[in-house]
This record gives sequence, C-alpha cells and structure tokens, in this order.
Amino acid sequence: MRARLITWLAGALSSLALAAAVPLAAAETVREPEGYRSAPYRAPVPATLAGATVLTTGEAKSLWDAGEAVFVDVLPRPPRPANLPEGTLWSPKPRDNIPGSVWLPNTGYDRLSDETAAYFAAGLHTATGGAPERPLVLYCLADCWMSWNAAKRALALGYGNVHWYPEGTDAWAAAGHPLAPSEPLSVSP
Repeated sequence: MRARLITWLAGALSSLALAAAVPLAAAETVREPEGYRSAPYRAPVPATLAGATVLTTGEAKSLWDAGEAVFVDVLPRPPRPANLPEGTLWSPKPRDNIPGSVWLPNTGYDRLSDETAAYFAAGLHTATGGAPERPLVLYCLADCWMSWNAAKRALALGYGNVHWYPEGTDAWAAAGHPLAPSEPLSVSP
C-alpha cells in the first residue's frame, strides 16, 4: 500500500511539474506578428522585437541608473465610465510608474486615431529633445502587448535606439525598485 502511494505521489508531482512548464514553453513560442497586435492585449508576449533591444529588469535598472535613456510608459488611462450620473465626481485610477518616465497613455493599441498617433509622435519628440538616436525604453505591464506595439511604432517613426521592457512596472516593483505617481504628458501634436 505504501509503495503504491509513493508511486502515485511521484506521478502526481511529475504531472504538476509538466503542467507548470507548459505555460513557460508556450510563452517562449509566441511569435512576432507582422503588424501590430490587437486585443487581447494582456497575453503572453514574444521574447523579441525586430529592431529593438529587449531588456530584463536588471538591464532596465542599469539604463535608468545611468540616466541617459528616456523611459516611456504607454499603459492606457481608463476612460470616465459612461453610465455616471451628470455631476458625479470621478477620478481615474492613479498610475505609479518608473520615476522620471514620460506617460503617453493609449498609444499602444494596434490602431491609433490620427490624433493619438500625432500625440505619440509629439510625445516622443518632446521626451527625446528631438534626438531620434537617444535611447528609448518603452514599457507598461508584464504580458502586455501595448508596450510591444508602441516600441514597434517608435521604430517605424525612425527612432534608432529603441529598447522594449516587456516586464514593465510589475517586475520593476517586484524587484523592489521605486515607483512614483505619474500624469500623462501634455503635448500638442
């Protein structure tokens, strides 16, 4: 009886180990789409972005410490709920991100309105001081295609030193690095 229990436990543990490894293997096989990724945006992301450098948290922290890269957060800002009664006060959820970052919300979707695309271009131009060779680090949250789309879009705009930080503020905070309250960058296209 004891031998069967031990055999059963060993089999169960092997099954659990295999089940835990499957999501990791699946995430490693995510391929880059040819265009921009559409919804669902919160899903496993590829390990690469053609033309960009993919950063780990340690590498992002080193760039942040050096102070030469522009960090750009592209996490969307939630809209005011449509069903709020007239006169109701509403405040969007605050966004804490990597200190010194520029927040360009809503610029990581697969399709941008002309106005949002112009806002993104103007925001990058302002943040880099008009220097397309200045290092850019684009991020949002872990497993979020918004930052992948935005980094790809920055490459298409001619920025030549694009870094993509796919783990975003989730991994940054988990590593014990500081976060700071942020407001969207106000620029006119």
